[in-house]
Amino acid sequence: MGDPSSLDDTDRLERERAFHNERFGEGTRTAQDKYYSALQGCFDQYEARRATLSVGARVLECGCATGDNGFALARDAQSFSGIDISDVAIDEATAEAARRGLANTSFQVMDAHAMAFDADSFDFAFGSGILHHLDVPRMAAELSRVVRPGGRVLFVEPLGHNPLFNMYRQVTPNARTEDEHPLLKKDIDLLSEVFGEVKCDFFGLSSLAVVPFHTTPLRGPIYQATSRLDRALFAVPGAQWWAWYVLIEGVVRGPSDSA
Repeated sequence: MGDPSSLDDTDRLERERAFHNERFGEGTRTAQDKYYSALQGCFDQYEARRATLSVGARVLECGCATGDNGFALARDAQSFSGIDISDVAIDEATAEAARRGLANTSFQVMDAHAMAFDADSFDFAFGSGILHHLDVPRMAAELSRVVRPGGRVLFVEPLGHNPLFNMYRQVTPNARTEDEHPLLKKDIDLLSEVFGEVKCDFFGLSSLAVVPFHTTPLRGPIYQATSRLDRALFAVPGAQWWAWYVLIEGVVRGPSDSA
């Protein structure tokens, strides 16, 4: 009889693959896109930091989708590798990389829990909305294996402590997979244990007020005001866990680093 945990992993993998193949083929989450206007500062900071850490580096993107980030970063990176569970997305990314003649860029269908890369293959790994689809301890262990000691990891992820956000997730089940789980404080604590040095920035609470105005001239002023309010709110101990999103940057430990 087979290992039940192995069977569970296979089932989960296939559910995720099917969902994301449909997503990339048909734009499953288009209806939710307007809400991301409340996270402009988060993604601006993420993109700026991602670009800085990619310069001259061997870069890995986990959950690369159709490769847009690789196309943007390959010019300044030493090399760029993208992995995704969706074969539809990887086929599209590979074809576009070939069309652009990006010799230092490659894309592969791969399970991030068990990457087919040698140890210390990368200087920098990043991803957006990927950790919460995975088993965080296994993913963290893989990252600490494939990224060299002293290398960086950067992820932007949803959090799961705010009851209002969780209520919205419950009434929109088709917008996400049955296996994903917004990160909790315990997940961040685990990442801190694995990587030692972890910095978190929190985003998205009162800034959700911008959503009804996301296509109007009021968007900018409302977003600026609510972002300032969020920074003040998140300075209150414990309030940061009510945020919608967190930007996580970590440094991979070396073998001689103390726990």
